[in-house]
Amino acid sequence: MTRILFIGQKPETVDFSDPALPPGFDADKINAGIAVAVEKIEERGWQGDTCMIMPDETAGPTIEKQLSSAHYDCVVIGGGLRIPPKSLALFERVINVVHKAAPHAAIAFNTKPEDTAEAAARQLGVG
Repeated sequence: MTRILFIGQKPETVDFSDPALPPGFDADKINAGIAVAVEKIEERGWQGDTCMIMPDETAGPTIEKQLSSAHYDCVVIGGGLRIPPKSLALFERVINVVHKAAPHAAIAFNTKPEDTAEAAARQLGVG
């Protein structure tokens, strides 16, 4: 079975006052989007796991632990980790941990939680 990991920042830790983020976002909307993402992944017959990280030194170890727990075909990294310029260092850390811990996995990027399955599908070469 195809297995997808969606990595994002814990919605409750996001600074929604950051003008780089889309207006109107809040933790409830992001959590609802994550639920939609998992549902869409499962509708494709895939297994979907989430790994919501804190924007601190625990991010890398949290991702490493999750990646060591299963073989993932694709890792989708959420927009909240790469859109805000102040998240650049965290985004780099995430990419490097994924690259090291799951070198066989495709890496994909979503634009919002709800299109996580579509992002994975692009990298897996399926529609």
